[in-house]
Amino acid sequence: MCGVHSSPPFNAPAARRLRAALGMAPGHVAYGLRAQYGLVVAPETVMAWERGEISPSSVELTALAGVLWCSPGELLAEPVTLREHRMARGLAADELARRIGLETSSYQKMEDTGRWKGNERQSAALATVLGLTLAQFVTATGKHEELAELLRSAVTTRWQAYVKPLGKLLPIPKPHLERTLDRLHGEYQSRMVATLSWGGGQGEAGSGDAGREFLTGIVDRFWQLAGGAA
Repeated sequence: MCGVHSSPPFNAPAARRLRAALGMAPGHVAYGLRAQYGLVVAPETVMAWERGEISPSSVELTALAGVLWCSPGELLAEPVTLREHRMARGLAADELARRIGLETSSYQKMEDTGRWKGNERQSAALATVLGLTLAQFVTATGKHEELAELLRSAVTTRWQAYVKPLGKLLPIPKPHLERTLDRLHGEYQSRMVATLSWGGGQGEAGSGDAGREFLTGIVDRFWQLAGGAA
């Protein structure tokens, strides 16, 4: 499925470092996986994991964390998707679904497709349980382009009309969202007015350049004002 990892982003150097710190050989890890979790994994496979040649599956990663006495998150690179953030927290899909108020099958479909469709309450719960910043939430739920489009419309027209749709998209209190949109709109309008006053005949072209530059980086500026940067 497009954009979704079949296995989490494995941190090979961390796995090697943790094993060495425990004084274990790859064979010891393989034995632990079989004895404790019933997984038949050859020592050569463990070595391939540590060289970054292949990655363990989600089940294998959870078991490996148990053998190495660490959390699954310590064996992951920076998580991006919902599945990766869930794995980093060591949560099963059914447990996460229960904690955010969704049926397991419904949540699993969203995770598999990378298309989050939860309501405002479920979105807020998801961000809290997974410890997501606003920026991480938007990326993990596949909402970045939708957010950018809404913000561009908000600053170039009446921002008040976009409070509700943005509130559905982001787990952010309405008063804070309103203040952030007001400031963002004001910055855009101020930049346009200032540019138009600079250079007579070239003002119109200059304002276009300034406006495009501001709109290109609008999501990053929104995170700065909203306090949602990673």
